[in-house]
Amino acid sequence: MQTASYREQRSRVETYFDRTAVQAWTRLTSDAPVGRIRATVRAGRDRMRSTLLDWLPADLCGARVLDAGCGTGAFAVDAARRGAHVVAVDLSPTLVTLARERSPADLGAGRVEFLVGDMYEAAAFGPFDYVVAMDSLIHYRLEDAVRVLGAFAGSCAGSIAFTFAPRTNALAAMHAIGRLFPRGDRAPAIEPVKPATLHAALGREPALARWAPGRTTHVASGFYQSQALELVGG
Repeated sequence: MQTASYREQRSRVETYFDRTAVQAWTRLTSDAPVGRIRATVRAGRDRMRSTLLDWLPADLCGARVLDAGCGTGAFAVDAARRGAHVVAVDLSPTLVTLARERSPADLGAGRVEFLVGDMYEAAAFGPFDYVVAMDSLIHYRLEDAVRVLGAFAGSCAGSIAFTFAPRTNALAAMHAIGRLFPRGDRAPAIEPVKPATLHAALGREPALARWAPGRTTHVASGFYQSQALELVGG
C-alpha cells in the first residue's frame, strides 16, 4: 500500500523531472557538451547503466524486463537490443515523450513499450523476468523504497536490480554543497542509507522473504555516488 510520504515525494519527483529539470536532463542524457560537474554525473550514470546491463544475460530474447523509472530510455533501448520486451515506465510525460523520440526504429528482435505511470504500480504490466530500477528509488524514504521492491517481487521471476545512495562522508559533503543552490534549482532530496540498514529493512519486508542479496557495485564519479544491489529470487 502506498503511504502518504510516498505520494508526497512522488509528486515532488514528478514536478522536478517533468517541469523544473527537463532541459538539464535532456542535455545530460545526450551527447551534448556539459559542464565539469555534470560530466562526472553523466560518466557515473553511464558506468552504472553498463553495470546493470552486465548483470542481465547477453541474450534476452523472449525475456520481459521492467525498467522502473526509465527517464529518457537509454537502459530500455540497450536491453531491447539484446532481444528483450521492455516495459519502460516513468512519472514524467515529458521524459517519456523524449524517450520515444530517441528510441531507434529498428531494435531487432526486441521492443520497448514506453508508459507514463508510477513504478509502484508497474507490476500490473507483468509478469517480468527481470526488474531494473536505476536511480529511481533514491528519492524515497527507506521504508517506501522497500515497499516498492516488494511490489516488484510479486511479478518478477528472476532478479531485481536497483540502486541506492550509500551514506558516505563524500555524499554528505555533496549534499551540503547542494543546499547552497537556490531552492528552485535543487533536485528532490536523496535519501542516503547505510548498506547494513538497507539489508536489515529488506529482511523485514514479507514480500521479499524468498529474495536474497546478490551482486553489489559502488560507482563513484565526482558528483555521482550510487550503489547497485541485486536481489535474487529463491
